[in-house]
Amino acid sequence: MELLSELRKEYDHEYQTTKKFLEKYPEGKNSYKPHEKSTEMLPLTQHIVEVFGWPAFIIQTDGVDFAEGGERPKLETKDDLVKALDEAYATNKEALEKVTVAELEPNWVLKMNGQVLASWTKYEAIRHALNQATHHRAQLGVYYRLNDIAVPGSYGPSADDQSF
Repeated sequence: MELLSELRKEYDHEYQTTKKFLEKYPEGKNSYKPHEKSTEMLPLTQHIVEVFGWPAFIIQTDGVDFAEGGERPKLETKDDLVKALDEAYATNKEALEKVTVAELEPNWVLKMNGQVLASWTKYEAIRHALNQATHHRAQLGVYYRLNDIAVPGSYGPSADDQSF
């Protein structure tokens, strides 16, 4: 098994699956949340797009401190979300095509106000980002189900993809 080949293949699959979810994004439901402690639908979906866009950033840096913030792009519509995902995919696909295994071996650190929250190799950080995107996409699937929006299949057909 070739590590980078498998990572690229997985990234492509996760992009295609995430894009199917974003194409179902319901306009007019940006502030929907199933529980008072839940994140609203738009910020949740924006987070999926942002995390999906991390691989190139991880490759190019030694880490991030969330306290240092940064300007988040303003995504307000389904078209904004899909466009941001497509742009992230293009940037990250190129970075993943160029990276070597040796470049993924150094550590990458996630901090908050200088406190280390996690430290992984860059490869592990990219895998964690993909896991996060997948986790939050599953959350979004629950939001869709609760709003009677057909849930796309992720790793095979969903109940909405099948005729019973």
